[in-house]
Amino acid sequence: MSAVAHFRSVVVDCPDPRELARFYSRLGGGTPEDDDPDWVVLRLPGGPRLAFQRSPGYTPPEWPRSDRNAQQFHLDFDGGATWEEIDAAEERLLALGARVLDKEDDEKKDFRVYADPVGHPFCLCRIAHD
Repeated sequence: MSAVAHFRSVVVDCPDPRELARFYSRLGGGTPEDDDPDWVVLRLPGGPRLAFQRSPGYTPPEWPRSDRNAQQFHLDFDGGATWEEIDAAEERLLALGARVLDKEDDEKKDFRVYADPVGHPFCLCRIAHD
């Protein structure tokens, strides 16, 4: 069966597209294309295109709530194959303005949950590299 359309972007609402694009470029690489202060595109190396759009009155999701203002999506990033690599990545993320949402039961889950500077949840996943 042929596709109806081809995937283009994940678009993220936020109060300041340039700032959030800079955060994600430091996390995943790439250079933001920021000619428009209301719409910034970031092409992640080997990954999807992320776009950030200004959203007046933006309210961050209340993780892990599902009854009101719940997260509607989250991004997963390969943080390394070991917890030592995840710990090192976490230290850098916190310096960039991320905050920890959940790092309980690491060995059971193989991921940790963070919030970006404006509150969107994302995960660092422990991925075995063969």
